Amino acid sequence: MDSHVFSITEQRTYVICLATNLIPLAPTRNQFCLEVTSEQTNIMAATQTSGDEVVVVDLRSDTLTQPSPLMKQAMVEAPLGDDVFGEDPTVIALQKKVATLLEKEDALFFPTGTMCNLVSVLTHCQQRGSEVILGDQSHIYLYEQGGISQLGGVHPRAVRNLPDGTFDLHELRKLVRSDNVHFPVSALVCVENTHNVAGGKVLPLDWLDELGATCRQLGLPLHMDGARLLNAATALDLPPARLVRSCTTVSLCLSKGLGAPVGSVLAGPEDFIERARRTRKAVGGGMRQAGILAAAGIFGLDHVYPTLGRDHRLLQELAKAVEACGSKIIRCDPQATHTNILLVDCDLNVVTPEALCNRMGQATQEEVMSLGEHVIVQMLPITDTKARLVLHCDVTPNQVQSAARKLRYVIKELDSDC
Repeated sequence: MDSHVFSITEQRTYVICLATNLIPLAPTRNQFCLEVTSEQTNIMAATQTSGDEVVVVDLRSDTLTQPSPLMKQAMVEAPLGDDVFGEDPTVIALQKKVATLLEKEDALFFPTGTMCNLVSVLTHCQQRGSEVILGDQSHIYLYEQGGISQLGGVHPRAVRNLPDGTFDLHELRKLVRSDNVHFPVSALVCVENTHNVAGGKVLPLDWLDELGATCRQLGLPLHMDGARLLNAATALDLPPARLVRSCTTVSLCLSKGLGAPVGSVLAGPEDFIERARRTRKAVGGGMRQAGILAAAGIFGLDHVYPTLGRDHRLLQELAKAVEACGSKIIRCDPQATHTNILLVDCDLNVVTPEALCNRMGQATQEEVMSLGEHVIVQMLPITDTKARLVLHCDVTPNQVQSAARKLRYVIKELDSDC
């Protein structure tokens, strides 16, 4: 029987079953747990007593995907070896597959994207006093704990990201250090595609080409954080290798849109990857029978990558639902929504992103009666003025329709209160 777990007014954990009342429960590993405090939600008595279904649509991130049964089967059946000895055939197959996909000489499997980016930067910046130039809204700069400084002593120098995720190449040139004993040594440029904080924006191809030419003129390698690179390639209908042609190295995440539970891959020149292998071992990334994880990545590349366009199309339904409301309080731009991430702007005089997300996680009696269903939509406040919704392979078209109806209802409710 389907069930959903909530923490409600008494701060205890309950399960809502489709045909039962509330039952205290210790959540199990395979149950979907949604912790919502009494201030954040209003589970209606009618739902508790009648057994009406609660539709939970979790749009916080594409990292929430669960391995499909077929992906799990591929993991269980994967041939294994010791990857630290370079003997795991499934890891080797994944690395060759990604290197071929991106048209790079070699590739290396990592447990996480953060480690993948960290090792790339540390391998590029082996001289003490090195500096990396990167966007001030990039994931490496904002959301990876400053690991390049903590663990590698690498100094970050931020260039202002523009709304489309790019940055001014003239500004980049100005930030490159001259040969002065007082300064760090400019050693690397990093870029992110798609750009998360910009709302899943696809970086323009001509800009990427110009960036690559600029880096070559400056004598600096270029690393791409390609956590959602395949979303960008899908949106442009181009091979991903075309998008990274000017990049020395690329990180590719397997555990976002591709639906794998774990993993990223770093691709680049063969000698660089050999050095990166040593750096990976130093930061604890050497894994043994890792083929059981690599198999999920292979499955995702073969079977989920071709479906990413579906996620983009479904997200447009949500964006157009918001736009159709014509609200001045909650707004978005479908034309600027390129891939699987939607940012909605909030009028802070009426509602903050946190308050909007909390309201989307509630369902009033009037709302349930009006919509004909009890819908909980989980969203994420991502900036002071914006909330984020992310589509992925586990979200169904029916869930998207429920989320769109909920968005329209809440937006009209906020508009009527003004």
